[in-house]
Amino acid sequence: MSGGQRVFLVCTLSVFLFGVVGCRQTVRFAGAAVRQNPLRSIGPSADWTFNGLDARVLPRLRPGSYASATRGVQFLGAADLGPHGYRFTASEQSGIVYTCRAGHVDVSHVRKAADWTGYLAAVVLEHIEKGRTSFQVKQVEPSLYYIELTYPENWTDLDGEERERIAREVSRDLGQYLAWTGLTWHEILTWFGYRFKVWQSEFPSAFSWEDSYSNLLGTHIAVAALQDQTRPFSETVTQLLQTWLAELGIQPAQTASETTEALRGRWFSAQWHYTWIYERNFDVGIDDGYVTPRLAPSVAFCKEPEPWPLAVPTVDRLARYGFSMRLQIEPRVWEERRIMMIVFPEYNGRTRRLEPAVHFPLLIGHIEQDAIARGMSCAGGGAFGG
Repeated sequence: MSGGQRVFLVCTLSVFLFGVVGCRQTVRFAGAAVRQNPLRSIGPSADWTFNGLDARVLPRLRPGSYASATRGVQFLGAADLGPHGYRFTASEQSGIVYTCRAGHVDVSHVRKAADWTGYLAAVVLEHIEKGRTSFQVKQVEPSLYYIELTYPENWTDLDGEERERIAREVSRDLGQYLAWTGLTWHEILTWFGYRFKVWQSEFPSAFSWEDSYSNLLGTHIAVAALQDQTRPFSETVTQLLQTWLAELGIQPAQTASETTEALRGRWFSAQWHYTWIYERNFDVGIDDGYVTPRLAPSVAFCKEPEPWPLAVPTVDRLARYGFSMRLQIEPRVWEERRIMMIVFPEYNGRTRRLEPAVHFPLLIGHIEQDAIARGMSCAGGGAFGG
């Protein structure tokens, strides 16, 4: 499909779907159709692959949703989720669920994080198979991720089967780490004003109380799915998503809606088409290596609920096989100067790269102080997985 044909198809689908399902869903459906269809016939990109994934097929676009009882927000129960689809599937549903042990969960963020974890694991696996020591990846934003990979000294002495087994485990670990890092970077960027769609600010949802936990949950689901090679990735994610949400105590859609409505004026408010989010959660595991969810207060149907913290991925696990990795990010966004001046006070505009384990805590600390100055309520960020 040519560039002109893509533009025509986006416009046609957007106009049609806007009248049927509204603006937010239009972006999801139209973007998915154009981005996925040309890739359906492509086969595996290498000999070492994960079932149902291809390192040349990017995850499709999945805009998230406010966890607020406002126009356009869809609340879901366990029976409403539908099958997960790495590629476009009309029966998949995304929206907000409420759970007793994780609070609000943005299902779109969970799905997006799972897909990016799977995709990045497939990319890393292909590079390890080819013996590459350095490569770059991109996610949704223009930022470029530089990866330097050090192999164990005896790597070439191992037989092919053992190398593949180890490569799969290392790829799962790195896929989760890279996805989590990229999703956290997205929250940082949107706080500083980055927007994927120029007409729509993403600041209201930057570090909203459910975002980081939803992202992290998706990466954990993906890692478990990648360990099961008897079924395609999407099929396994479908089952694991149901299992995890059941363990977390998912509630009916009506209960989720009523619980959220009770938070109006404290955690969020809305006027016309604009939503204000007051409650933020900057916990990305910087203090203790875990992200703790934010539960709604005084929820009668959850009997003495205990939050279920999730461990953030780190690169330390690579050492068990003699691997190590260095990750750097080149921002490549309009907001770059504002961000770089915080971590590099002497920044002069020349290209520099961030190291997440070093610089993310500085940025999130700055953001927390900014949130306090703005009068927002927030849970502390607290070490970033490194």
